[in-house]
Amino acid sequence: MAVAKTQVVSVRVEPHIKSALQLAADKEMRSVANMVEVMVVAYCRSQGYPLEGVPLDVLSNLVMSGRMPK
Repeated sequence: MAVAKTQVVSVRVEPHIKSALQLAADKEMRSVANMVEVMVVAYCRSQGYPLEGVPLDVLSNLVMSGRMPK
């Protein structure tokens, strides 16, 4: 049996948080789902949380370009 490559996460947020997320996604030309993924990876790395299965070079191009804080 094949293992799912992605999983569903459902959260409730205030309308202004959703608008901010959509704006960030639009400016980065990403989907909202991908923007959330990028934000989670960036946050976990900044806090030193382990990210099993996430390659070290993921997001490095954003950090190098100055588009995302280290």
